Amino acid sequence: MSKKPKQRGARPSPAPRERTSFARKFFSFAALLFAGALLVGTSVPANAFLEDPASVLVASVPTAVDGQSVEVSADALAEAPARDGYEVITYAQQLREKYANVSYAYTATTGAVRWPFPYAVTITDGYGPRDVNVSGSAFHNGTDFTPGDGTPIYAIADGVVSLHSEDQGGFGNHVILTHEINGQKVESVYAHMQYGSSPLTVGETVRVGDFIGLVGNTGTSYGAHLHLEIHLDGVAVDPFVWLSNNAVN
Repeated sequence: MSKKPKQRGARPSPAPRERTSFARKFFSFAALLFAGALLVGTSVPANAFLEDPASVLVASVPTAVDGQSVEVSADALAEAPARDGYEVITYAQQLREKYANVSYAYTATTGAVRWPFPYAVTITDGYGPRDVNVSGSAFHNGTDFTPGDGTPIYAIADGVVSLHSEDQGGFGNHVILTHEINGQKVESVYAHMQYGSSPLTVGETVRVGDFIGLVGNTGTSYGAHLHLEIHLDGVAVDPFVWLSNNAVN
Protein backbone atom coordinates (compact mmCIF):
# COMPACT_ATOMS: atom_id res chain seq x y z
CA MET A 1 0.00 0.00 0.00
CA SER A 2 1.37 3.41 -0.97
CA LYS A 3 0.90 6.61 1.17
CA LYS A 4 -0.02 10.00 -0.30
CA PRO A 5 2.38 12.79 0.47
CA LYS A 6 1.03 15.59 2.79
CA GLN A 7 0.37 19.01 1.18
CA ARG A 8 2.14 21.82 2.90
CA GLY A 9 0.68 25.31 3.37
CA ALA A 10 -2.97 24.29 3.12
CA ARG A 11 -5.16 25.48 6.04
CA PRO A 12 -8.11 23.62 7.27
CA SER A 13 -11.52 25.34 6.57
CA PRO A 14 -12.99 27.17 9.58
CA ALA A 15 -15.50 25.31 11.58
CA PRO A 16 -19.14 26.46 11.36
CA ARG A 17 -19.06 27.64 14.97
CA GLU A 18 -16.27 30.13 14.27
CA ARG A 19 -18.15 31.64 11.29
CA THR A 20 -21.26 32.14 13.44
CA SER A 21 -19.30 33.94 16.17
CA PHE A 22 -17.73 36.32 13.64
CA ALA A 23 -21.13 37.19 12.13
CA ARG A 24 -22.54 38.00 15.55
CA LYS A 25 -19.66 40.31 16.38
CA PHE A 26 -20.02 42.09 13.05
CA PHE A 27 -23.74 42.74 13.47
CA SER A 28 -23.26 43.89 17.08
CA PHE A 29 -20.64 46.42 15.96
CA ALA A 30 -22.91 47.64 13.12
CA ALA A 31 -25.85 48.07 15.53
CA LEU A 32 -23.67 50.08 17.89
CA LEU A 33 -22.60 52.39 15.07
CA PHE A 34 -26.25 52.90 14.00
CA ALA A 35 -27.35 53.75 17.53
CA GLY A 36 -24.56 56.29 17.87
CA ALA A 37 -25.45 57.92 14.55
CA LEU A 38 -29.13 58.11 15.60
CA LEU A 39 -28.22 59.75 18.92
CA VAL A 40 -26.09 62.38 17.23
CA GLY A 41 -28.73 63.07 14.60
CA THR A 42 -31.52 63.70 17.13
CA SER A 43 -29.50 65.75 19.63
CA VAL A 44 -27.49 68.07 17.39
CA PRO A 45 -29.30 70.76 15.30
CA ALA A 46 -29.19 70.19 11.58
CA ASN A 47 -27.56 73.55 10.95
CA ALA A 48 -24.58 72.45 13.07
CA PHE A 49 -23.46 70.32 10.14
CA LEU A 50 -23.87 73.16 7.63
CA GLU A 51 -22.65 76.28 9.41
CA ASP A 52 -19.76 77.31 11.48
CA PRO A 53 -20.27 76.17 15.14
CA ALA A 54 -19.56 79.67 16.40
CA SER A 55 -22.41 81.09 14.30
CA VAL A 56 -24.79 78.46 15.72
CA LEU A 57 -23.96 79.48 19.28
CA VAL A 58 -24.46 83.16 18.47
CA ALA A 59 -27.83 82.48 16.85
CA SER A 60 -29.05 80.53 19.88
CA VAL A 61 -28.39 83.39 22.30
CA PRO A 62 -31.53 85.65 22.68
CA THR A 63 -31.08 89.20 21.49
CA ALA A 64 -31.78 91.90 24.09
CA VAL A 65 -34.45 94.45 23.05
CA ASP A 66 -34.44 97.94 24.46
CA GLY A 67 -37.52 98.65 26.65
CA GLN A 68 -39.76 101.70 26.33
CA SER A 69 -39.44 104.58 28.74
CA VAL A 70 -41.63 107.62 29.42
CA GLU A 71 -40.30 110.89 30.70
CA VAL A 72 -42.62 113.42 32.38
CA SER A 73 -41.50 116.96 32.77
CA ALA A 74 -41.55 118.67 36.13
CA ASP A 75 -44.07 121.22 34.83
CA ALA A 76 -46.55 118.50 33.93
CA LEU A 77 -46.23 116.97 37.38
CA ALA A 78 -46.76 120.33 39.02
CA GLU A 79 -49.95 120.95 37.01
CA ALA A 80 -51.50 117.53 37.78
CA PRO A 81 -54.92 118.05 39.44
CA ALA A 82 -55.13 117.27 43.13
CA ARG A 83 -57.71 114.61 44.02
CA ASP A 84 -60.14 115.11 46.87
CA GLY A 85 -60.16 112.55 49.66
CA TYR A 86 -63.16 110.23 49.91
CA GLU A 87 -64.53 107.56 52.20
CA VAL A 88 -66.92 104.64 51.84
CA ILE A 89 -70.08 104.68 53.98
CA THR A 90 -72.89 102.17 54.35
CA TYR A 91 -76.37 102.56 52.89
CA ALA A 92 -77.74 103.09 56.39
CA GLN A 93 -75.31 105.98 56.93
CA GLN A 94 -76.36 107.50 53.59
CA LEU A 95 -80.00 107.44 54.68
CA ARG A 96 -79.19 108.96 58.06
CA GLU A 97 -77.26 111.78 56.40
CA LYS A 98 -80.05 112.32 53.86
CA TYR A 99 -82.90 112.45 56.35
CA ALA A 100 -81.21 113.46 59.60
CA ASN A 101 -81.72 117.18 58.95
CA VAL A 102 -85.27 116.88 57.60
CA SER A 103 -87.60 119.07 59.62
CA TYR A 104 -91.02 117.63 60.44
CA ALA A 105 -92.18 120.71 62.31
CA TYR A 106 -95.74 121.78 61.48
CA THR A 107 -98.66 123.70 62.91
CA ALA A 108 -102.05 122.09 63.45
CA THR A 109 -104.87 123.53 61.34
CA THR A 110 -108.67 123.80 61.59
CA GLY A 111 -109.70 124.10 57.92
CA ALA A 112 -111.36 121.66 55.48
CA VAL A 113 -108.13 119.63 55.42
CA ARG A 114 -106.37 119.05 58.75
CA TRP A 115 -103.57 117.13 60.37
CA PRO A 116 -104.66 113.90 62.15
CA PHE A 117 -104.13 115.51 65.57
CA PRO A 118 -105.38 118.89 66.79
CA TYR A 119 -101.84 119.77 67.94
CA ALA A 120 -98.36 119.16 66.55
CA VAL A 121 -96.84 115.81 67.55
CA THR A 122 -93.50 114.13 67.02
CA ILE A 123 -92.81 112.45 63.66
CA THR A 124 -90.21 109.67 63.81
CA ASP A 125 -90.19 108.32 60.25
CA GLY A 126 -91.01 109.98 56.94
CA TYR A 127 -91.89 108.92 53.42
CA GLY A 128 -89.12 107.38 51.30
CA PRO A 129 -86.40 104.70 51.27
CA ARG A 130 -85.04 103.40 54.53
CA ASP A 131 -82.70 100.76 55.97
CA VAL A 132 -84.10 97.27 55.31
CA ASN A 133 -82.08 95.79 58.20
CA VAL A 134 -83.83 98.10 60.64
CA SER A 135 -87.38 98.33 59.30
CA GLY A 136 -87.76 95.18 57.18
CA SER A 137 -89.03 97.29 54.27
CA ALA A 138 -87.07 99.00 51.48
CA PHE A 139 -89.52 101.90 51.10
CA HIS A 140 -91.80 103.67 53.57
CA ASN A 141 -95.04 104.86 51.99
CA GLY A 142 -96.26 106.83 54.98
CA THR A 143 -95.46 109.22 57.82
CA ASP A 144 -95.22 107.91 61.40
CA PHE A 145 -96.69 110.10 64.16
CA THR A 146 -95.83 109.22 67.79
CA PRO A 147 -98.05 111.15 70.20
CA GLY A 148 -98.21 108.19 72.61
CA ASP A 149 -100.16 104.96 72.92
CA GLY A 150 -103.91 105.54 73.21
CA THR A 151 -103.93 109.06 71.74
CA PRO A 152 -107.14 109.82 69.74
CA ILE A 153 -106.80 110.09 65.93
CA TYR A 154 -109.05 112.33 63.81
CA ALA A 155 -110.12 112.42 60.14
CA ILE A 156 -108.09 114.74 57.95
CA ALA A 157 -111.10 115.68 55.74
CA ASP A 158 -114.71 114.81 54.92
CA GLY A 159 -115.01 111.36 53.41
CA VAL A 160 -116.49 107.86 53.37
CA VAL A 161 -115.12 104.73 55.06
CA SER A 162 -113.97 102.45 52.25
CA LEU A 163 -112.25 99.83 54.45
CA HIS A 164 -111.98 98.85 58.10
CA SER A 165 -109.91 95.77 58.97
CA GLU A 166 -108.31 94.40 62.12
CA ASP A 167 -105.50 92.33 60.63
CA GLN A 168 -103.04 90.43 62.84
CA GLY A 169 -100.13 91.43 60.60
CA GLY A 170 -99.42 94.26 58.18
CA PHE A 171 -101.36 97.39 59.14
CA GLY A 172 -103.09 95.72 62.09
CA ASN A 173 -106.29 97.60 62.96
CA HIS A 174 -106.60 100.17 60.17
CA VAL A 175 -109.15 102.33 58.39
CA ILE A 176 -109.17 103.84 54.88
CA LEU A 177 -111.23 106.92 54.08
CA THR A 178 -112.02 108.08 50.53
CA HIS A 179 -112.21 111.84 49.90
CA GLU A 180 -112.95 114.18 47.02
CA ILE A 181 -110.55 117.10 47.37
CA ASN A 182 -110.07 119.76 44.68
CA GLY A 183 -111.70 117.47 42.13
CA GLN A 184 -109.27 114.62 42.85
CA LYS A 185 -109.80 111.25 44.53
CA VAL A 186 -107.77 111.12 47.75
CA GLU A 187 -107.45 108.21 50.17
CA SER A 188 -106.19 108.50 53.75
CA VAL A 189 -104.94 105.39 55.57
CA TYR A 190 -104.79 105.19 59.40
CA ALA A 191 -102.80 102.13 60.50
CA HIS A 192 -101.64 100.22 63.63
CA MET A 193 -104.51 101.47 65.82
CA GLN A 194 -105.48 99.62 69.01
CA TYR A 195 -107.72 96.65 68.37
CA GLY A 196 -111.38 97.48 68.97
CA SER A 197 -110.69 101.22 69.23
CA SER A 198 -112.40 102.34 65.99
CA PRO A 199 -116.22 102.43 65.77
CA LEU A 200 -116.27 103.07 62.01
CA THR A 201 -117.96 100.76 59.47
CA VAL A 202 -117.57 100.53 55.70
CA GLY A 203 -119.84 103.02 53.87
CA GLU A 204 -120.13 105.34 56.83
CA THR A 205 -119.75 109.07 56.18
CA VAL A 206 -117.29 111.00 58.35
CA ARG A 207 -116.56 114.69 58.75
CA VAL A 208 -113.23 116.39 59.07
CA GLY A 209 -112.07 116.13 62.68
CA ASP A 210 -114.25 113.09 63.48
CA PHE A 211 -112.80 110.39 65.73
CA ILE A 212 -111.10 107.53 63.85
CA GLY A 213 -109.50 105.40 66.60
CA LEU A 214 -106.65 105.24 69.12
CA VAL A 215 -102.91 105.12 68.44
CA GLY A 216 -101.69 101.55 68.93
CA ASN A 217 -99.01 99.01 68.17
CA THR A 218 -100.90 96.38 66.15
CA GLY A 219 -99.85 94.45 63.04
CA THR A 220 -96.26 94.73 61.89
CA SER A 221 -95.24 97.57 64.17
CA TYR A 222 -92.19 98.45 66.26
CA GLY A 223 -93.85 100.72 68.79
CA ALA A 224 -97.06 102.66 69.30
CA HIS A 225 -97.58 105.12 66.42
CA LEU A 226 -99.96 106.24 63.71
CA HIS A 227 -98.81 105.24 60.25
CA LEU A 228 -100.59 107.69 57.93
CA GLU A 229 -100.64 107.29 54.15
CA ILE A 230 -102.07 109.54 51.44
CA HIS A 231 -102.94 108.12 48.00
CA LEU A 232 -103.78 110.30 45.00
CA ASP A 233 -105.73 108.33 42.38
CA GLY A 234 -104.31 105.13 43.89
CA VAL A 235 -100.67 106.33 44.03
CA ALA A 236 -98.95 106.82 47.39
CA VAL A 237 -97.43 110.28 47.93
CA ASP A 238 -95.54 111.92 50.77
CA PRO A 239 -98.21 112.60 53.48
CA PHE A 240 -96.13 115.27 55.20
CA VAL A 241 -95.62 117.24 51.99
CA TRP A 242 -99.25 116.83 50.92
CA LEU A 243 -100.65 117.95 54.30
CA SER A 244 -98.19 120.86 54.46
CA ASN A 245 -99.57 122.08 51.10
CA ASN A 246 -103.27 121.39 51.74
CA ALA A 247 -103.94 121.57 55.48
CA VAL A 248 -104.80 125.23 56.07
CA ASN A 249 -106.91 127.22 58.53
